Amino acid sequence: MNTKARANARLPPEVNRIVFVRNLPFKITSEELYDIFGKYGALRQIRKGISGKTKGTAFVVYEDIYDAKNAVDHLNGFNVAGKYLICLYYQPNKQQKGADANKVKQELNYLKEKYNI
Repeated sequence: MNTKARANARLPPEVNRIVFVRNLPFKITSEELYDIFGKYGALRQIRKGISGKTKGTAFVVYEDIYDAKNAVDHLNGFNVAGKYLICLYYQPNKQQKGADANKVKQELNYLKEKYNI
């Protein structure tokens, strides 16, 4: 996409440079991820999940928001080693809401103990 078309293009509000990828094969290497996602634009970094809960996931950070959109458009549902990728835009608000809910639960438990409820 040329720069003039990019300047006039309106992106949905959820689009950003960080792509959250789920359903990755557990044995995929970082180099393979760079090969797959690098086809759609310059990458700043890739963070691959390695713990039990995060295995099979990755965060892919693009230099340009339009490259991230192009990658999500083309790679969501892409088959890698028999698994279909799920590519989503990272939404920090959802992460924050979960953290806020935990904080409220902790405060509630504290008050229950304090007042023997």
